[in-house]
Amino acid sequence: MERGESRTRRGEGRFLREGDSGGSGRGGSGPSGEWPARASRAGAADDDAKAAARAARAARLAKARASRDAASPRPARSTRPGPQRRPRSEQAAAVRRPAPEPAPARRFPDPRLTGLGSGLFCGAVMLVLGYFDSLLFGSLTLYSVLFLPVCALTALWVREGDLLTAPVVVPIAFAVGLLPVADSGGGFSGRLMGIVSALATEAGWLYGGTLIAGVVVLVRRVRLIARRVAARRRTSVSGG
Repeated sequence: MERGESRTRRGEGRFLREGDSGGSGRGGSGPSGEWPARASRAGAADDDAKAAARAARAARLAKARASRDAASPRPARSTRPGPQRRPRSEQAAAVRRPAPEPAPARRFPDPRLTGLGSGLFCGAVMLVLGYFDSLLFGSLTLYSVLFLPVCALTALWVREGDLLTAPVVVPIAFAVGLLPVADSGGGFSGRLMGIVSALATEAGWLYGGTLIAGVVVLVRRVRLIARRVAARRRTSVSGG
């Protein structure tokens, strides 16, 4: 009887082992069969969440771009036809062709005489004018009238450092030019008396010419001082 019970127990244990092995082999009801299905469902859910996040991000970007375009509208294109491009040959010719140089402006002579040079210039011109006057006309009035522009030129052409010499040299030049024009009674004393009498009779023209030279020199002196003051102010401003 004990042997029968042991056999019965062995049969039940074998039946239980076969049932366990059969269940695990089918994989439908055990835990080892349910895990792959759950993993695949979780991966699909993650993919769906990522796709939804990408779609939402793209929608936000499109909405922001549309609002930005609406806030700053693009300028309307001009219907005016644009400049036509010239052929390369014409462009190269235009580049190679040198620009015409502007014609130099004609300027009046602007010499600069020293104090001695201004005296020599004025004396020589008045001497020549007196000689031609004595040959052609013999008129002291004409000589005195010609003395005025000579005084103005002398005051204009003397350099800035010797401006004060112009009113001094013009009366001397007037007396030098009287040598061929003044009446000579014979000898040195007669010529000297003729020069003194010419100076006395033409004193108004002599004073007028000297006054013209003085006014021109004074104007040039004032302008020179103004330029120096302006240059000094510019240097002080730039230096400060």
